[in-house]
Amino acid sequence: MPDGTDTRQQRFPEKLTDFSIKKTRQNKDLDRRAFLKAGAAIGGGFVLTLALPPLAGSPVAAAEAKDFAPNAFIRIDRQGLVTLVMPMVEMGQGVYTAQAMLLAEELEVGLHQVKLEHSPPDDKLYGNALLGSQATGGSTTIRAFWLPLRQAGAAARTMLVAAAAKRWNVDAAKLTARDGAVLNPASNATLGYGELADDAATMPVPKPESITLKDPKDFKLLGTPAKRLDTPDKVVGKAEFGIDVKLPGMKVAAIAISPVFGGKPKSVDDKAVLAVKGVRQVVKTDDAVAVVADHMGAAKKGLAAANITWDDGPNAKVDSAGIVSQLTEASKQPGAVARNEGDTAKALAGAAKKLEAIYQVPFLAHAAMEPMNCTVHVRKDGCDVWVGTQVPTMAQAVAAEITGLPKDKVKVYNHLIGGGFGRRLEADGVARAVKVAQQVDGPVKVIWSREEDIQHDMYRPYYFDRMSAGLDASGKPVAWTHRIAGSSILARYFPPAFKDGIDSDAVEAAAEPPYALPNIHVDYVRVEPPGIPTSWWRGVGPTHNVFVVESFMDELAAAAKADPVAYRKELLANNPRALGVLTLAAEKAGWGKPLPKGRGRGVSVQFAFGSFMSMVAEVETAADGTLKVHRLTCAVDCGLQVNPDTIAAQVEGGAIFGLTAALHGAITLKDGRVEQGNFDTYLPMRIDEVPVVETHLVKSAEAPGGIGETATVAVGPAVANAVFAATGKRIRTLPIDTDTLKTG
Repeated sequence: MPDGTDTRQQRFPEKLTDFSIKKTRQNKDLDRRAFLKAGAAIGGGFVLTLALPPLAGSPVAAAEAKDFAPNAFIRIDRQGLVTLVMPMVEMGQGVYTAQAMLLAEELEVGLHQVKLEHSPPDDKLYGNALLGSQATGGSTTIRAFWLPLRQAGAAARTMLVAAAAKRWNVDAAKLTARDGAVLNPASNATLGYGELADDAATMPVPKPESITLKDPKDFKLLGTPAKRLDTPDKVVGKAEFGIDVKLPGMKVAAIAISPVFGGKPKSVDDKAVLAVKGVRQVVKTDDAVAVVADHMGAAKKGLAAANITWDDGPNAKVDSAGIVSQLTEASKQPGAVARNEGDTAKALAGAAKKLEAIYQVPFLAHAAMEPMNCTVHVRKDGCDVWVGTQVPTMAQAVAAEITGLPKDKVKVYNHLIGGGFGRRLEADGVARAVKVAQQVDGPVKVIWSREEDIQHDMYRPYYFDRMSAGLDASGKPVAWTHRIAGSSILARYFPPAFKDGIDSDAVEAAAEPPYALPNIHVDYVRVEPPGIPTSWWRGVGPTHNVFVVESFMDELAAAAKADPVAYRKELLANNPRALGVLTLAAEKAGWGKPLPKGRGRGVSVQFAFGSFMSMVAEVETAADGTLKVHRLTCAVDCGLQVNPDTIAAQVEGGAIFGLTAALHGAITLKDGRVEQGNFDTYLPMRIDEVPVVETHLVKSAEAPGGIGETATVAVGPAVANAVFAATGKRIRTLPIDTDTLKTG
């Protein structure tokens, strides 16, 4: 809107990752149904079934007339142990602890009394209400479960208190619950939850409207720096990731996939492969060759001896230059309109000063520390899959389709994930493993090498952006246009969400910048690179749009000869939360204080994933072009906080992930092949490159926002703007080319 007010929920109600939650709206949705049911556990105890309806306006709610009621299951056994069957997967972001905190706060138990289990695949029982399926992504876990899990805890507590009141024959209102027990202050009598579990299962389930949640000022656990529940097992090596799976009679397979997307194997030296000690068989699929052996060493040696020749197929001549040329030409044509307010053409024509710029960001791989892997056992009557996945129901569906089995005959055993970043929102690794396992007698673990992982990823899209703006005589923006050209992930991943030519993720943070812009036009041109699969990264649309918007806003400030922070503040006057994080970040970073020669500060502001963030980067450049990022100062308003330590950790990790991409990250192609293959050519941050990262949290009474991807988005433009402050050279293409910074 012209006044800078955020309207993204109204503008993109269909969006898979449009997660701006309003508490009143979610409460209304939850109140529509009796979302809690109680029963007795097998062997005794208390089971509470928690139904999580979809957020109104979500893709599932819009696509289905009937209610969609995913569930999580809470069990309290006779020993008082609370088990939360967890639909979201832990991949280092701390959600297991955060979810347990939500439940424990209202249930009045300690974190040590809560146990978590991976859930089986079932969209209707365990779906993420904001994504419309059982998926962990989009920084949605806390947003999706903030109210439902607290309500479930409060309901269970109410039923336990009612059970104690009945046993003591007293008024339930006179009893209290604390530390997993019900107390009678009048008699000092105490009954533990375990003692009450059987009786509680027979109590009537309170209706949602009758459940009273704690006022945030009364929180004991939420908002405190709780120690993570998954850390001890990880420290001592007990935690089991997908790659750790061991089964009786299991074989291990190394895989080689066609080096060109769309290619297939022509010939394999089976005899040489089978001559390797420990190799059991060679398996060929449509586009890959796998060597099955007793252990990974033998499988890799066998693969090395295979002497595979490939039919490269139709994409053998694809290269980076051709893809950029395709994007350049496509971006010259008008696209589908994501936002059009005012009259930008007229405003540009009358502007005192006009600016134009082209920005580009490259393909990016995920390069998670745990490479792709999946263990599968295919039988005539069923299929078992052991994997770490962000989408267990998709994994199940893919396995069922390939094997021809009914879904209920496919069992997926989910595991901790050693780095997801969106890579495991896809099931291509499961598909390849199932195809191999179909030809193997017994379970087989398929492991990708680092090279296969990087060269056969599903990449963050390459984007090409055309920007223009007009300034009035005082330097204020009077017109803003933004054209985005790039791949549409939504059109493939969830076609109903791709409407009227708009990929709402591809335009996120571009169609709704936080600033007051009186005339704004944003459009999108879908351009699919030949043969290059694209998918979710640690954020997609915002990771490129915030870089473009915040870099170009910096260009406007420079053209107006204004301080970048002061310039932004004036445009954020009607956006208090964005203004708040900008002011805090600038203050904590010492904005305006002198810096040594060769150093500069740069700033970015954003609203993405339901949270507001501002980051200030301090960088140093040398005559030879060497770039050193010394400090990142970040201010975050993510609404009510669950675990501040986890928030800070996610900011730190996300900032380093985004900084890695800004400084080093680029996937390039030549002769249809990805040129990068390991960490020598697809560089991670080295320890001597890592800056100090400071996180400052804004206290807020707003509903929680997402945090896992926010800092990844913020860091690129902050660093690029700092480079300009230090050198006067504008960065419009990532990763930063340090050769352009040389002055000697």
